[in-house]
Amino acid sequence: MKNILEFRVLKKDKLLNFLYSNVNKSKNNIKTLLKNGCVYVNEKKVTKFDFDLNVNDNIVIKMFNTKLDILYEDKNLIIVNKKDKLLTVSNNNISENTLYKEVSSYVKKTNKNNKIFIVNRLDKDTSGIVIFAKNIKIKEKLQSEWNNIVNIREYVAIVHGITDKEGIIKSYLKENDNHIVYSSSSGKYSVTRYKRLKNNNKYSKILIYLDTGRKNQIRVHMKDIHHPVLGDRKYGIKDNVNRLLLHHSRIVFKNPVDSKLIDIKCDSDDEFDKYV
Repeated sequence: MKNILEFRVLKKDKLLNFLYSNVNKSKNNIKTLLKNGCVYVNEKKVTKFDFDLNVNDNIVIKMFNTKLDILYEDKNLIIVNKKDKLLTVSNNNISENTLYKEVSSYVKKTNKNNKIFIVNRLDKDTSGIVIFAKNIKIKEKLQSEWNNIVNIREYVAIVHGITDKEGIIKSYLKENDNHIVYSSSSGKYSVTRYKRLKNNNKYSKILIYLDTGRKNQIRVHMKDIHHPVLGDRKYGIKDNVNRLLLHHSRIVFKNPVDSKLIDIKCDSDDEFDKYV
């Protein structure tokens, strides 16, 4: 079922600016609606961000009802903001809701034969950017050339204590039989860089840059330097925070089709501002 929004323009403006001011969706989501031809001005489909609006222009937005926060979409990719406490894919509990199920349901609304393929995963308690491919060739190309295609991977976290202004953490990571990841003298070489954005006397808000992308890498490395992520029940310390304050906030990568850079940004939610 489609959801239709309609507006009347009261003063001259640019289309993108008008939508930012009047549509209750993220800026990335609004851009995606434009790119995908969901916006009509005076019954004509418009995709240009800087399209000039005049007084009394009629704007209609036609979109499928979805609870997804879509950050980017084209014919090959769909990139979404995963909420915390939501599995990316199923862990054998078929009845449990997952991001994969939500995205799959969304793409099947236009064609029941549409499929999606997961490119990157986040822990259940980590929020932020997750990439899905719409065909297996794009998925395989992205994953096989991941280290060459991806230019920037950034996370935001709230951690215990006051960190250095910036730092770099290097170690070899291994996983034991209980699925606990730890630093060792052997394993997968892992590098995490961070920069402190702000702090108070208890916590720091940091920006994290990943040189490598290992399972639980950020959480283990922050534990290693005695600044565990708030709300981390697996690698942290006991606190009264009921969620993991770790968010995948930005990724820049080459489009596997034309090699043009795709720069996706996704702000953390208001919960992160309660502590620092």
